Amino acid sequence: MVGFLLWLVLLIFCWPLALLALVLYPIVWLLLLPFRLVGITVTAVFELLGAILMLPARVLRGRPV
Repeated sequence: MVGFLLWLVLLIFCWPLALLALVLYPIVWLLLLPFRLVGITVTAVFELLGAILMLPARVLRGRPV
């Protein structure tokens, strides 16, 4: 909501820049999408490695009472 209000203020004061931002936003989003996917994948790999390393301790600890 705040982002939309800021865009409206930009539209009022400098409409060419606001329209340029409106046009370029999907292009920038598409360019950054592979980096976002790589970040999700790296996070998932680290979570998996952490779960594998902690598995023996979780098994030896037993069930919580």
